[in-house]
Amino acid sequence: MEQNLSWISLFIAIAPSLGFLGTVIGMIQAFDAIMVAGDMSPAVVAGGMKVALITTVGGLIVAVILQIFFNYILSQVESLTIDMEDASISLMDILVKNQGK
Repeated sequence: MEQNLSWISLFIAIAPSLGFLGTVIGMIQAFDAIMVAGDMSPAVVAGGMKVALITTVGGLIVAVILQIFFNYILSQVESLTIDMEDASISLMDILVKNQGK
């Protein structure tokens, strides 16, 4: 039942890394803009910083949503497993009880 959950776990791990990659790209853009303008005004840096912050937020949001989804699925699998174990124990009790008659 947990066979394909590793994919969700992979995306949980990758999302913040992609957000960080976007942060680095945004910072590079900001430094390029400073270099081209030859000035360090807030307007020059704002575009690169915006990219950096948006990608970081996006990566974190994706990771948080997937983590909640992943934990929910794991709890459902665990609940189903417990129900199956209880049912098999009950079946074995019935079989043992009827075997003695």
